[in-house]
Parts: sequence; structure tokens; C-alpha cells
Amino acid sequence: MTLLQSPQTRFVFATVTLMLIGTFAHAKSTINGRVLNSDGKKVKGATLTLLADGNLIDEQDTGGNGKFKFKKLEDGDYVLQASHTVHGVSETIVNLTDDKDLGDLTLSIKKPESLKKTSQSNGSSKPKQPSRISVTVPQTMEAMGSPSKDFILNELNFEIKKLSAEFKHLSQEMDDLKALSKMWINPLTIYSKEIILKNGSTVFGKIIYQDDKSLKVETLVGYLIVDRAQVVRIVDNVITEDTQEYVPEQIRDSYTPPPMPKLAQPKYTSSNNSARNASAKFSANCVLVGNISEKKDGQGNIIFEGEIKNIGGRRSDFVKVDFVFRKNWSGETKTLTTFVKGSYNTFDTGIVSDASLLPGAVGRFDLYVPQNFGAFIGYSYVIDWEEYQ
Repeated sequence: MTLLQSPQTRFVFATVTLMLIGTFAHAKSTINGRVLNSDGKKVKGATLTLLADGNLIDEQDTGGNGKFKFKKLEDGDYVLQASHTVHGVSETIVNLTDDKDLGDLTLSIKKPESLKKTSQSNGSSKPKQPSRISVTVPQTMEAMGSPSKDFILNELNFEIKKLSAEFKHLSQEMDDLKALSKMWINPLTIYSKEIILKNGSTVFGKIIYQDDKSLKVETLVGYLIVDRAQVVRIVDNVITEDTQEYVPEQIRDSYTPPPMPKLAQPKYTSSNNSARNASAKFSANCVLVGNISEKKDGQGNIIFEGEIKNIGGRRSDFVKVDFVFRKNWSGETKTLTTFVKGSYNTFDTGIVSDASLLPGAVGRFDLYVPQNFGAFIGYSYVIDWEEYQ
């Protein structure tokens, strides 16, 4: 019994061994190759997809040398697809019966044509199968259905312009609100006249009508009638352009006006006391005509203006007005001087001056007080002149 079973056991063992050897032989087939771009350069990071009957068998990416290798494949028909986001795609049909080296696979950005399966059997032809349709992997955002870069940039530019317009509109509204608030905080933004009264109050408004007795003023609360006798002074806050003496920039910091030349003291030709008294009776006498007006320019500087008249009987020379400003309640003062613009006169010493006033003549003066002069609580003035006639 043992002798009969022994040959059968050996036959079964041999059969199983041959099947296993055949299975191992078929499982060792490989597909390898290298991926190149259209310029013939190796492609790194290309995706290789191996399909069989529409099913995914394996997938891998190429390294720096562009090579790939699929191992342990059974014999049969495969579709090998290679794709890269920059260099394009490629598709190859492989009939695997043994290890196969596909060589170089060249990627193309153009849509590949349908590839037909060719017979690779040992001298025997097989019926042709329908060609497989190649699948093109989208390479751009536009091909995948996403908006183009130009469209996105146009949309962003439109949004920026829209936000810019809204910002300008809000800024304009903010400026209007600030202007309305400033009108109540500082009425001088709409009214140029600042009328200071003897009782210490101040009226901001626009003078509609005035005469020698009263003023009619338009204010924020309506029209007011102000007695002229109660007015101390009127400040005009109109922006003016002040013309100053040009000083070269190189010496502007160290420049000081030249001192006024000293003239000889006037001499009386008559030694008679009565004649001398008569001349004193008919001497020059300069007085202020009207009020001294104040103007503020756009930089915050103050300009004092007024008129001086010679009501005496002789010519007055070098007529000037000395302003004494009181800086604070402690008694600190500071003096500024301005000369009257009158008629020209040439003296015996050859000096020419335009600060002379003939009897009955009127001359104007203006005093420029810069912003850095500082604040002051009040001022007084003194009119001074010389007589060289």
C-alpha cells in the first residue's frame, strides 16, 4: 500500500512545484524607462500611472534622473501614463510578456493622439483592438475651470477702486462734519471780523453796515447793533500776503537790519526866545487817524496797520510808531518799531528817507509780528518823530 501511494505523492509534489515555479516566473516581469521633456532633458517629479483594464495597478514619481520601474507584474496589456504639471503628458500601451525597457518617454504639452495597440507576439498576429482614448491632465487653472489670472487681477483692481471711492466719500463727509463743528468752536472760519468791546466781550461776525455811531453785525445768533463808542478795536482776520525784504538764504539766520544813521541835532537860526517860542507853537504834531487794525495771515502772523497824520505846522521827519506789547500779567514787555511811509526827503547829509510827513499829510504804517513772537495780552503805542526843517 505504501509503495502504491509513494509514486502518486511524488507526482502531486512535482506538479505543485512546477505551478509555483511558473507563478514566480510570471510575477517577476518589470517595466522600466526614463521620462524626458520636449528638450530631451530628464524630468524630476513626473507621475507614472500604470493601468490594466481601466484599473489602477501602481503609481510612482520619477527621481532626479527621470527613471521609473514597475516590478512584479503579470504578463498582459497595460496602459502607462506619464504626466507633469509643466512639461505635459504622455501615454504608452505596453504588451508585457517579459521584462520590458521602454527607453525614453517624451512628455508633450500638446494633446496626445489616440494610441493603437500593436501586436508584439512571437511572429503571430492578433486581432486589432479598439484604440484607447488618451486622457489629458489639465496643466493650467483655466483648463481646470478656475478663473484666469487676468480675470482675478481685474476683479481685485475693481474692488480696490471701489474701496478707494468709498474712502474718499467718507473722508469728504468727515471734513464736512469737522467744518460744521469748527464753525461753532471758532466763528472766524466763516466770519472775518473780531470786534472787541470795552466790557471785555468779543463779537465775531460780519459788518453789514456802519456809521459814526453804530455798527450792524451779522453773527451766528443773528444781527446785532453795536454802539461804536463801546468798540475798543476791530481785528480783521483776512489772509493777506505780506511782502518782506528779500534776504539771501546764506545770511538769513545772522542778518539784522542796519542801524538808522544818526543825524545832527536841529539848530535854530534865531537866538530870539520869542522866535523860538513861535517856532515851537507851529512845530510838527503827528496823531493817529482812526483805529489800528489787526490782520492775521494763514501762518498765524499778525499785521498791525494804521494811518498817521501831521496836524502841526512843520514837517516831521523819521515818523515812527513804537509798539509796547505786554506779554503776561507779570509785567514782561517787548517793543517793536515801525516807520511811517510818507514822502521822500533828502537831508543835507545826503540821506534820503521816505518817513517824512508834510503839514496836513497822512502816511500809513504796518507792523509785522511773526508767529514765534508769542502771545500777548495787550499793547500800547507811542508816536515819535524828529524835526529837521
